[in-house]
Amino acid sequence: MLIDNIAGAAEAVFHLKTVGLMFLGVTAGLIAGAIPGFTIAMAVALTLPFTFAMQAVEGLSTMIGVLVGGLSGGLMAGMLTGIPGTPSSIATTFDGFPMARRGQPGLALGIGVWSSFFGGLIGAVVLMTLAPQLARVGLELGPWDFFALVIFALTVTASLAGPDMVKGLIAGALGLLAATIGEDEVNGVARFTFGSDELKQGFAFLPVLVGLFAFSQLLSDVQDTEAARQPLMPKGAKAVKIEHRQAIAEVLKRWAVLVRSSLIGVFTGILPGTGGSVANILAYDQAKKTSKYPEKFGTGIADGIVAPESSNNATEGGALITMMALGIPGDVTTAIMLGALLIHDVIPSPSFIGDEPVLAYSIFIAFFFAHFIMILMQAFCLRAFVMVTRVPRYVLAAVILAYCAIGVFALSNVDFDLWTLFLFGVAGLVLRSFGFPLAPMILGVVLGNIAELNLSRALTITDTWETALAAFLTRPWSLFFFILAVFSAVFPWFQAARAKKRWTRAYVPLLTLSVSVPLFMMGGWVRPAIGTGLLALGAVLLWRRARHGWPTQDTD
Repeated sequence: MLIDNIAGAAEAVFHLKTVGLMFLGVTAGLIAGAIPGFTIAMAVALTLPFTFAMQAVEGLSTMIGVLVGGLSGGLMAGMLTGIPGTPSSIATTFDGFPMARRGQPGLALGIGVWSSFFGGLIGAVVLMTLAPQLARVGLELGPWDFFALVIFALTVTASLAGPDMVKGLIAGALGLLAATIGEDEVNGVARFTFGSDELKQGFAFLPVLVGLFAFSQLLSDVQDTEAARQPLMPKGAKAVKIEHRQAIAEVLKRWAVLVRSSLIGVFTGILPGTGGSVANILAYDQAKKTSKYPEKFGTGIADGIVAPESSNNATEGGALITMMALGIPGDVTTAIMLGALLIHDVIPSPSFIGDEPVLAYSIFIAFFFAHFIMILMQAFCLRAFVMVTRVPRYVLAAVILAYCAIGVFALSNVDFDLWTLFLFGVAGLVLRSFGFPLAPMILGVVLGNIAELNLSRALTITDTWETALAAFLTRPWSLFFFILAVFSAVFPWFQAARAKKRWTRAYVPLLTLSVSVPLFMMGGWVRPAIGTGLLALGAVLLWRRARHGWPTQDTD
């Protein structure tokens, strides 16, 4: 059965038309990712309307191509101009740009490209291995557990969105508020419509997404008149030849950094709402902390390129795991792919891989194959990128905005969607100007309906409110996610005061002790055994730190 599913998926993905669409998708993603301000989420969102007339495998393979190309395209701008093309390439500029400036741009690009390639392959292997296993666990989840998982996802997004967690929480709450506008999915009751027939349908997902990410970014880019008239790179800039052979040798020499950073990326991607922008900075930080020569980071060394670039490609493998196995988008781009599946009448859930095995394995194969296409198209797209960066920014903004409007209107031919695009574009610009992160808001829009639907189901199943509320704390998975949500909400304060305040020394031991409780409540012997190990670990950590008087940096 497994071999038949893989064979059917391979036949669908390697069809001539699908392969051609993937080449177009990777090319578009590489160029879009290389243009600062044109994020991967924007590129994938603009691709969505073009997939309406395609088969599900063709449309998703195209979007995966855009996704993989965008992840690797961001390094071109970051290394050649010092401006990261995407948020997931921020840490790449720390060492990539200095290496390029000292006369090695081809080597810097090569290390980045091949790190992305190997990191993506590791992410694809983990995706194919873990997604079916996580789907089996997902079959155990009820409406209480899914609601708790969404709460955990929102706290992770808010706490990792920036230095000010309160702003992240406010942005997430605004997204949840936007999701409540329209008719209730369970009871059909109109809310916050103010007598408007258009608002009864609620805000369509794609106009909200494009407005928040694309339109608001374009408005921000053209605020400065002088900067808007300037191209991204000077007209005399020339294409750079990538040094593949030397780059591969440099990457393989640092295989430990590559594997560790890729696994960090996968784990970060599995956490709902984090994404590549968190993964690449986290991987860079870990590479620097474990390096024998941390003082060289930031001067243009290969380690500082391998770590962030391998992690951000591997992140999407982790994000796809939660999207396919649980129906919860791992980040904004997988949220768009979730919308693509819904458009094709496919609902991701714990039973998705079993119900749609050919489509599921097609996603696995397409994600794997797209990285090989990325290697082939990188040199061509590098030349195209240099040509695009000679165009003034206001021209690029006008062209991109036109495509945004066309794509949004093509979704359902409704004029109100254009007003939604405008409204959320202005709202996104205002939030950006006041330092509010946009990722929590868009994930609030996506996860709001999931949370509300499962909360309604949970309250409907049980007889009384007291029983319903008690179920959230007596069901093991629900309790597990609520415990993680509490520690996730506290995490920013822990990170800021780490090793400076005594209470931070108890954070990790208390986390392990708390998580062990729901594991003991689960059936079988494997999970209670894991719970026993966590309980022992937490007890040992508490004993050791209490024995040494809860040391901090001031007392060491």
